[in-house]
Amino acid sequence: MYGKTISIIVLFVFLIASYSIYMGTIDPTPYFSQLGKASSPCNSTTTGPGQPLRVFMYDLPRKFNLAMMHPNISDVEPITAENLPSWHQTSGVGRQHSVEYWLMASLLNNGRDEEEKEAVRVFDPELADAFYVPFFSSLSFNTHGKNMTDPDTELDRLLQVELMEYLENSKYWQRSGGRDHVIPMTHPNAFRFLRQRVNASILILVDFGRYPKEIANLDKDVVSPYVHVVESFAEDVVVVDGALDPFEARSTLLYFRGNTVRKADGKIRIRLEKLLAGNSDVHYVKSIPTTQNIKVSTEGMRSSKFCLHPAGDTPSSCRLFDAIVSHCIPVIISDKIELPFEDEIDYSEFSVFFSANEALEPDFILSNLRQFPKEKWLKMWEHLKNVSHHFEFQFPPKREDAVNMLWRQVKHKIPDIKLAVHRHRRLKVSDWWL
Repeated sequence: MYGKTISIIVLFVFLIASYSIYMGTIDPTPYFSQLGKASSPCNSTTTGPGQPLRVFMYDLPRKFNLAMMHPNISDVEPITAENLPSWHQTSGVGRQHSVEYWLMASLLNNGRDEEEKEAVRVFDPELADAFYVPFFSSLSFNTHGKNMTDPDTELDRLLQVELMEYLENSKYWQRSGGRDHVIPMTHPNAFRFLRQRVNASILILVDFGRYPKEIANLDKDVVSPYVHVVESFAEDVVVVDGALDPFEARSTLLYFRGNTVRKADGKIRIRLEKLLAGNSDVHYVKSIPTTQNIKVSTEGMRSSKFCLHPAGDTPSSCRLFDAIVSHCIPVIISDKIELPFEDEIDYSEFSVFFSANEALEPDFILSNLRQFPKEKWLKMWEHLKNVSHHFEFQFPPKREDAVNMLWRQVKHKIPDIKLAVHRHRRLKVSDWWL
């Protein structure tokens, strides 16, 4: 009986409430609208999907960057897209290590083709997702001294000391411990005096050959291509008897031109030279990167089916990216190589890989390449042409070129960096689970 009474009361209350809402005497929307309007501090300063990375670039004195190219450049006049000096070296070692310049230049290009850019410059550091440090560390090594023991390298060391004093006094470096700071170091000897003081930062590297894991690793750092030194093969169209046949037009089977005396894993180059000698379809020549030799390499790569990329002093070299823009299928023999943009690009679709042990087996390389199916080669060649634009450095940058690809890689690192920074602020015992 009590249950029936309670049911009648509940039904009565429900009918009264429904009638009141219908007549407008009760408005349920304020409660629900407050739920919908509740603000989230998590969304206030975070770049969302599809939005460009917001980068604050430090305005360093010109001696840290452009004055190494143009000693008389003004320290007072702001650098803009209009007055940015062009890169002063058009070929050779200087060009291949110029990633630092192209990254800086891209941040001067604000207001132009914003929808195609992966990163935009912000002038309020409070709005930044990342901080770019425009120290030309590779150019500094190449400019200040000719070798590791040259007394002029002291100038490079002093620049690094002054830079670190500046950064470590910055509120924004202190806030993150430098974790959200982007520092280009593409020369194997760049920043060699004070690397341990930037080991938390996002380093832009071409490989990890000369870095211990506590300084550089894939978790926090970005692998960059070298800037290619041969000219891109823009008109790679070969017509034979009225039909396109690049396979037959490229008469050399395997091409290599470069230094054969190298350190570390690069010692394999001397052994490969002996193994590959005496084959008429192989071009394997010792060479240094002079302007004339680069022109010869340009023609040689364009007329070859495969281009050999053995390890050098470090696992990577500019030769790989020269091959890519020449549309010559890379043959990579470097067991410890890391490749740029590999979360987006599958190199096995346009490259051939051999281990060092395989490559040193007599006739292993040539027997595999001579039996390589023409149809497979053509498919790889087409794929190579379709991805080569990802390895172009230019100003202004273009959609999905090397600069934009690098900024996108940096953007991928930001969530983990924010997690590390936020945890660091509240943990009393760091990394307690280790």
